Amino acid sequence: MFAKRLLAVLVPATLVLPLATSAHAGVSLIGIGQISGSDLSGLNGTLENGAPANTLGGLGSAIAWAGGDTFLLTPDRGPNASAWNSSVDNTTSWIPRFQTLNLGLGTTTFSAGSIATLTPVLNATTLLSSSAALNYGTAPVLTGSNGEHYFTGRSDAFATGTSTTNPSNARLDLEGIRVAADGKSVYISDEYGPYIYRFDRSTGERTGVITLPEKFAATTPAATEAAEIAANTSGRVTNKGMEGLAITPDGKTLVGVMQSPLAQDGGTAASTVRIVTIDLATGKVTHEYAYQLDNIGTPAKPKYGTISEIVAINDHEFIIDERDGKGLGDDSKAVQKKLYTINLSGAQDVSNDTGAAALAGKAVTKTLFVDLVALLKANGYTDRTIPAKIEGLAFGPDVWVDGVLQHSLIVVNDNDFLDTVDVNGTPTANPNQFFVLGITDDVLASFQAQQIPEPATLALAALGLTGFMLRRRK
Repeated sequence: MFAKRLLAVLVPATLVLPLATSAHAGVSLIGIGQISGSDLSGLNGTLENGAPANTLGGLGSAIAWAGGDTFLLTPDRGPNASAWNSSVDNTTSWIPRFQTLNLGLGTTTFSAGSIATLTPVLNATTLLSSSAALNYGTAPVLTGSNGEHYFTGRSDAFATGTSTTNPSNARLDLEGIRVAADGKSVYISDEYGPYIYRFDRSTGERTGVITLPEKFAATTPAATEAAEIAANTSGRVTNKGMEGLAITPDGKTLVGVMQSPLAQDGGTAASTVRIVTIDLATGKVTHEYAYQLDNIGTPAKPKYGTISEIVAINDHEFIIDERDGKGLGDDSKAVQKKLYTINLSGAQDVSNDTGAAALAGKAVTKTLFVDLVALLKANGYTDRTIPAKIEGLAFGPDVWVDGVLQHSLIVVNDNDFLDTVDVNGTPTANPNQFFVLGITDDVLASFQAQQIPEPATLALAALGLTGFMLRRRK
């Protein structure tokens, strides 16, 4: 009953065109979908807090387009909203994973002035593992029958005496995912390290490690947020590591963004976060740039939101998701969920700079692209039904809207594995939601889609037939 009542709010019977919702008239909400239930991991039993090990939730931490109608989505470190053990911040032996979904964009009819209903279909669940042994600290060891060493969401799964970027640590808190140019690998960023790992897309086995400069690491890891913050004066702030990850359309460069400023740059009280670019040919960080957050408080009492995602428009322009944590899931009113565009061409490098003032003075220029709060409220949502954690962004395939081809931008929320939450004292459905934005070509004239091999091409390549087929076509 509660789900039906919320659905009436989420998908209104009478839909209106978005008014004053973005910096561009050519951006509109054209589709909404949702999904819940169990995943396809095959895991049985429950986690330490009683949650099923195969729960399908938290999907909006990150989303990546994988070609066609296929998308990869990652939950974060697992369900930890229920209290069971404060000494590990209520984290569990959740095995990090990504879900492969078909959103049905190619079979949906989109029309201006209305919102189509999508029915996402889950196709696969891929658990993440290492062939090399991992350090589980005081957490349970998670191994598979074929010699897999599975990563875990437990906060105490780390090696003591080393920094948080030690790749032997078993703990992993997924926040960004992108598909490699070959279509056969994925890059994933996290908050515990911060790490950037490469995984085999079909098996989930780690195949590569990209090491970030030590300035991003906390030198003294701890199992709780409070203890780790107290023990470190530099590096990423606990639970606010590398939140966003982009890959350029040519597949040559990763671009990562921190959720909040590093401790030495002022921490959560400061306004400027770091963006890093990584050359995938060498695995090295090539540049660091500064991005300034909006002040969502007052001049007298500044308060800053966080960064949740970055996605590439082309090799130098990007969209950044900047948000508060208010709305559905927080039993509060959403205020700020904004998408900004930035251009890194000519931006000042801040690799050798430290401190809030130094970074703020070199921050890249940003331009409002979409005010998601305004967009969703213009389409039937309220301050309290807009998801609190809108965290995932991915361009998808172009779609037809009334006979006109438009770019699609998929926006996803992280529901923290909570299918039901409290809203003004009323239990209310809190699904994983997919918002499809239609963007006219004039708005993103410089857009370049990532070139990802189709599944059929990947299958032929695996058989060594691609070259043969190409020769026969000539």
